[in-house]
Amino acid sequence: MMTNTNKNQIISIDGYSSSGKSLLAKQLSNKLKYYYINTGAMYRCITLLAIRQKMFNSDLWNVTNFIPYLNNIHFTFKWNKQMNKIETFLNNENVQDQITSIQVTEKVSVLASIPEIRKKLNIIQKKLIYIYNKKGLVIEGRDIGTTICPQAKIKIFMKGSTEIRSFRRYKELKKEGQIISYDKVKHNILYRDNLDLYRKYSPLQKPTKNCIEIDNTYLSIDKQFHIILKLINKQLYK
Repeated sequence: MMTNTNKNQIISIDGYSSSGKSLLAKQLSNKLKYYYINTGAMYRCITLLAIRQKMFNSDLWNVTNFIPYLNNIHFTFKWNKQMNKIETFLNNENVQDQITSIQVTEKVSVLASIPEIRKKLNIIQKKLIYIYNKKGLVIEGRDIGTTICPQAKIKIFMKGSTEIRSFRRYKELKKEGQIISYDKVKHNILYRDNLDLYRKYSPLQKPTKNCIEIDNTYLSIDKQFHIILKLINKQLYK
């Protein structure tokens, strides 16, 4: 049974693209009754916003012109009981299906690698952490345990082979009805990995302290969840 001492704990989940961060975060959020924040979805939201503003239609757009659009932006994550999933809202609009499109996926890492944009979203993310960590929080992304929330009690870092991650993502997209080849999915994941690992500001890296590292190349969803839940329980419930 959860005690008052761990009711306000933070669990950070970082890792490679398509390594299963979102699924695990949602499982833990549901199991522990913690609030859920998906920082990757936030970057997808602003990428959708950039597409809507036709920012990618010209070589003349720049970060200075785009930043003002982020000044009054608002993110919400809500549980859809009927669909049994968490949905992302951008300024009160449900954009969950739109932010998982190929168009957004191909461009999100470009915006996420821009320091000015990351700094702007970092401020928003830290405000959300301040608001929700009193009830317990699961937050996922690329730099949560290292930059956004280094104070997290539980830090998880997820990885898997490129082939497995590509195949899982390919199956997800096909299930959603999107027309795309496995090779294109793999190419996109390799491209995003490269941007995440080698960007100058807040690159993807494993937290150095108290980190639970999971390679789920050969783990089923259920097996992975039970392994991680057992490790978390040792720290939250001791």
